[in-house]
Amino acid sequence: MGLFSRRRPDDAEPARDSSPGDPEPASREPEEVVGGPWDSADAPEASGSTVRVDLGSLRVPAVDGMQIRLESPGAGAEAGAVVLVLGGSSLELRAFAAPRSTGIWEELREDITAELTRTRASHKVVSGPHGPEILAQVPVRGRDGHDSTVAVRFIGVDGPRWFLRGVLQGRAATDEAASRSLREVFADVVVVRDGAARPPREILPLHAPGAGAAPEAEDLPGLDPLSPGPTIAEVR
Repeated sequence: MGLFSRRRPDDAEPARDSSPGDPEPASREPEEVVGGPWDSADAPEASGSTVRVDLGSLRVPAVDGMQIRLESPGAGAEAGAVVLVLGGSSLELRAFAAPRSTGIWEELREDITAELTRTRASHKVVSGPHGPEILAQVPVRGRDGHDSTVAVRFIGVDGPRWFLRGVLQGRAATDEAASRSLREVFADVVVVRDGAARPPREILPLHAPGAGAAPEAEDLPGLDPLSPGPTIAEVR
């Protein structure tokens, strides 16, 4: 597994169109991936040879060949997201504070789809293993100056006083087989909600474990998984 580089359930809904141009359909809807994400109070012990990497508010399963990098909004700022790169696809994770009694995923879906509409990204809400997900084709400009679109899938899970958002990019956004490994990682993440009073939607901070300098994680073509713009990385 690569080391670190520091760089800048509600019920499933039927699929419905949210914009005139639909994304390319997924090969199939993903099969059920059982498990979490887990709250730290009831998370099972990691099984077999699997261990979880302690990143502060998130504990992420360590998978052979997976690269991990943290994202922070600026120099000296606390990291707020972790990007996992595996098999040519990526999964960005962010944990947010949420109210004790109600979830925030339904409200956040509305905000994300509104932002996607504003940026002329085609999108639709589909059913996934953890409930409603947003599948979008986000317009990007490549390094060669040509415009194209990149598939992005937003996943959300409401927990006790926390919300976990995942963003799949690469083949895993539209292909069931390609998404399996990263979905299994997502389903075994543990969210650690500290005791601090935090307003809903505040990002729960992350930190790097005691690791030395590490190589850069591989770059995916098209959409930069660390870029906050096209991935709607900060929903306020």
